[in-house]
Amino acid sequence: MTDETNDYARGVETLVSLVGQTPADAVMARFKELSPAFENEALSVVFGRTWSREAIDPKTRSLCSIGILAALGRHSALRIVLGIALKNGATVAEITEALLQVSIYAGYPAALDALPVLAAALEED
Repeated sequence: MTDETNDYARGVETLVSLVGQTPADAVMARFKELSPAFENEALSVVFGRTWSREAIDPKTRSLCSIGILAALGRHSALRIVLGIALKNGATVAEITEALLQVSIYAGYPAALDALPVLAAALEED
């Protein structure tokens, strides 16, 4: 197996461990439908090389990502990561603390815009 193949396989495994098989299949199918090359890169790089790293646990990585995505206003990705955070043990209190950090460094509007995304994630969870 090449490194690229290993990264992809590790990415699939990591994604499944983070969100479960059925949601992972849906994400992969959506990416593959849009662009097989994008699906390969997203799984290999995002999940195979980054989310699979062991220096920080998935909950902590999720909380970091929530702050970044909320600050950038990337609500579709934020919704996915909120689900990952909740599935990996993050509490609503921890998530709202991350959003408070966003308000300090990226402004209250960025944090406030993330709250409906959190509410949707909680309804789904």
